[in-house]
Amino acid sequence: MDDAELLMSEAYSEGTVTQVIRPAAIVPEAATRSILVELAIRDVRNNGVWQSEPSSWSRFDRTWNGSTNTTGAELIGSIYVAYGTPSRYEITLYRVTITKFGSDNGWSVESLCDEALSFGRLTLAECPRARLATPPPVVRI
Repeated sequence: MDDAELLMSEAYSEGTVTQVIRPAAIVPEAATRSILVELAIRDVRNNGVWQSEPSSWSRFDRTWNGSTNTTGAELIGSIYVAYGTPSRYEITLYRVTITKFGSDNGWSVESLCDEALSFGRLTLAECPRARLATPPPVVRI
């Protein structure tokens, strides 16, 4: 994240840090299955600290009190994902947000990703990266 992005994040989000992962991290098929199973087992509504949804995985500091009662639970951060890309059984991690609470408690983009990816025996640094295509030529009329 460059200084301008960090400044805007601080100004508009009261300490929330958002980082776009470039190039995007690709979770291979074998790790994908393990990660999804472990996130489900560790669901925040079932005495865990993770809430996985179709577009994001969110980490809380403690379990919820019931299925929707978040009393006392603070969001640490979220990993934004796309299922089935680049291939059917892979997952792409493309953006991560750490809340002010998470940042104040020592969490970073890397540590949040590494915790989730550890369920598939990966770290963010070890994840394969998406290939960036060459942009199409500019059309001049």
